[in-house]
Amino acid sequence: MTGQLAFVESPVQLLNVLEWAHTRTPSGPPGTAAGGTPAPGTASDTTPAPLTVVVLSPTDPMSRGQLRRMAQLARDEGLTVHWQEARGGRGALVRTLRRLAGPLRSAERVIIGDPFSRYVQLLLTLFGPRHLTVVDDGTATMEFAAQLGRGERLVRWHRKGSLGPRELVLAPVTTLARRRLAPARGRTVEVFTSLPVEAPAGVEVTANAYAWTRARFGPPLLTGGADLVGTSLVETGVVDAGHYTRVVGELARTHGATRYFAHRRESAEKLHRIAVETGLQVVRPELPLELVARRGPVGRTIVSFPSTVVHTLPLALAGTGVKVAVCEVAPEWLRATASPRAQGFLSGVTGTAAHEVDRLTARRTPSVDRLGFG
Repeated sequence: MTGQLAFVESPVQLLNVLEWAHTRTPSGPPGTAAGGTPAPGTASDTTPAPLTVVVLSPTDPMSRGQLRRMAQLARDEGLTVHWQEARGGRGALVRTLRRLAGPLRSAERVIIGDPFSRYVQLLLTLFGPRHLTVVDDGTATMEFAAQLGRGERLVRWHRKGSLGPRELVLAPVTTLARRRLAPARGRTVEVFTSLPVEAPAGVEVTANAYAWTRARFGPPLLTGGADLVGTSLVETGVVDAGHYTRVVGELARTHGATRYFAHRRESAEKLHRIAVETGLQVVRPELPLELVARRGPVGRTIVSFPSTVVHTLPLALAGTGVKVAVCEVAPEWLRATASPRAQGFLSGVTGTAAHEVDRLTARRTPSVDRLGFG
């Protein structure tokens, strides 16, 4: 495993590694630029640098299932994929580090999907890649770029600001990893994203237009009505579960939705409640939603809460006639334990969505949250 090395921990990260490779290889093998010449930052001027994907497998079954299917798509595209049980019980961390030490030292470019991942941060402390690329793993890319530009420590937006015992122990790792994620003499940093980011000085931003997805799948068959897209805001402790379920039901009635595409981190208990109380058909997608929607069938309107899909779906579904709408999260939906940064961050996700995305505003009444187009 030499040349270009990608670490992925989620299906969306692997999808965006494929998108990144496609921008470098529109007419050549993986790891090469257009026309078969080496991509910038590859190990040789004459020999294309291969791209190897290492899957640091998560533990939850839905993520693992989606990753297995994404891994096969990557192999179909000619990439080498290694599945690593990085969290597979006692000794898994040591075995993973021992296995990856050599490839990390020899990699000319390293691609990661989650700079907030403790696992990835630990790997970054072991080496200093000459070229580093960060691909999207959700809206956290926006926060990463902002924190890097402000020189702040890396903290997920939905986490409280105080350091717990675990964070204190890992603070030196996070600090060193943050330095490795910043451009420096002898190291370039690229952010490959479909999101609006304010890149710090010296960081190259490359737009992800979902060209591989559009070329590989679709266009989809359109059905009547709408589809709803779920979110893990309840599971991350940001939004109250009762408010969430009530608003999902109101959205379904307003827009004639019949299906609810579950986020891979949503709990079975919450999904059961949604199915019973709203009558929606709960669908657990086998692939990232961008691919599911592109393959179809899909509703003529897709309604989502603030999340990455309000930026990615308009790109993946360009020219299909599908309308995307985003429902803002009202302050009264937030739990008392939510991070103080949550409301501002979610508002930023909604406010920076593409111009063709409709905004749904919540109008509070004594009995129910009414939602309409703003």
